Amino acid sequence: MSDHSLRTYDSILDLLPNADNPTPIVRLQRIPDFRHAQVYAKLEWYNPFGAVKDRVAANLIRDAEERGEKLENLVEPTSGNTGIGLAMMSNARRYGFAATLSNQIPLEKRTALRLFGTDLVELNDDLCPMPGQPEGAMLEAEKLGARPGWRELNQYANPANPDAHYRTTGPEIWRQTGGAITHFVASLGTCGTITGTGRFLKEQNPDVKVIGVHPGLGHDIPGVRARRALAVTDFFHPEEYDDIIEIDDEQSYGLCRRLHLEESIIAGPSSGLALAGALRTIPDEPGVIAVVIFPDNAFKYLSSFRKHLPDLFPPEPEEADAAPANPFGEYLEDAFELAKSGPDRVDVTEANRLVESGVTLVDVRNPPELEQVHLRDSVNLPLPDLSAGSLDGLPTDRSTPILTLCGVGTRSLYALLLLKAQGYTDVRSVDGGINAWVEAGLPTA
Repeated sequence: MSDHSLRTYDSILDLLPNADNPTPIVRLQRIPDFRHAQVYAKLEWYNPFGAVKDRVAANLIRDAEERGEKLENLVEPTSGNTGIGLAMMSNARRYGFAATLSNQIPLEKRTALRLFGTDLVELNDDLCPMPGQPEGAMLEAEKLGARPGWRELNQYANPANPDAHYRTTGPEIWRQTGGAITHFVASLGTCGTITGTGRFLKEQNPDVKVIGVHPGLGHDIPGVRARRALAVTDFFHPEEYDDIIEIDDEQSYGLCRRLHLEESIIAGPSSGLALAGALRTIPDEPGVIAVVIFPDNAFKYLSSFRKHLPDLFPPEPEEADAAPANPFGEYLEDAFELAKSGPDRVDVTEANRLVESGVTLVDVRNPPELEQVHLRDSVNLPLPDLSAGSLDGLPTDRSTPILTLCGVGTRSLYALLLLKAQGYTDVRSVDGGINAWVEAGLPTA
C-alpha cells in the first residue's frame, strides 16, 4: 500500500501530487531584496515525470476515462512537457501516443519524447502551438486524432486543463501556506495553471492577488505565449487576474542563472520569467507571502542556455560545412530575415487606415482559418496557391497598393516577397497578422 509519509508507492502514478502529497515550496533567501515579503518557489519538477504539466496530463486522462471514453491511442499538440506527461501516462495505461510539436522546441525535449516511446511529428510552428496555423501542431493533431482508434484530448481547449490546477495546485498552496498566501504568480502559456489555481485561491480569499507573466513578441522561452498569442488562448481570462507583466528573454535567462548560483534551485527559463514578474510586482510589506510556480528544471533547456548564455559553453571544433541542396538558399532566408525588420511592414492601426482608404487586402491564410475570423472585402489567396504562381482575385495593375495578411505576420511576409517577384511594386505586410488585429479591437467581418 502506498504511504506518503514513508515515500513508498505501489505505482509511479501514486506520486502525482495533491493536497496530501504536494510538490514542495521553498523560500527564496538571496535573490528577493525584501525586508518583509516572503517569496516561495513551488518546484514542479517534483511531479513524477518532471513538470507542472504532469497534473494536466493526468487530469485529461482521468476526465476522459470517467466520462466513459474508450481510449486506445492518444495524440496531442505540445511544447514538450504535456507531451512527456501524456507519453508516460500512456505507457502506464498501455495506450499508444503521438505528439505534434514545433521543430524549434529544444532538442532535449524532442529526444526525451522519442525516448519515452512517442511517435513524434515535428512541424514549422511556434514554440507554444497556436490555433489556426495550417502547418502547425494543433491542426495536425486534430487531423491525426480523427483516425479510427485515436483521440486528441487537447490541453488547449479542454476544461480538464485548468480543472487539474483547481483540484490540486490551488489546494496544495493554500494548505502549504496555512491560508496565508497573498500573491500567486505564474507564467502564461495555455493559462491552465493561473486560471485554475487562481480561481481556487480567490474562492478561499478574494484578496489573494493573481499575477500572470508573459514574454515579449519573438521570444525564445518554450511553453509560454506573448500577449498577441494569449489573445486567442481559450483559458486566458485577464479579467480574473490582478496584474499581467511582460518580461524579456534577457531578464528570464539571467534570473534563471542567478537561481542556480544563488539559491541552488535548478530552474528552467520559464521559472526565471515568472520570478522576474513577481519581483517587479510584489510589494515589500509585512504579511506578504507570494508563491511562484517554477514549471520545470533546467536540464531540458541546455541548447537554449547555449544560445542565451554563450559564455557557459566553450567553442566547439570547427567542421567543414556540407554543401546545401540549393547553394543560394541561405540568401533567400536572409531576404526573409531582412523583410522582418524592413520598411514594408505596417502595424494594425496603419493597416486599418489603409484598408478604409481602399487598399487591396490579400489574406493568405487557408479557407478554414477564415471561418474563425476574417476582414471584410479581403481577397483570399492562400500562400500555397500564391507560391504556385496563382494571382486569382488580384488586380492586374502591378502598381496597385496591396496589404498582405496572415495569422501572426509570418506567411504574409513570404507573400510579400512572392508578389514582388511577380512584379507588384507597392506591397506591405500587416505586422502581427489577424491576431494583432483582433487584440487591438479593430473591426472584423
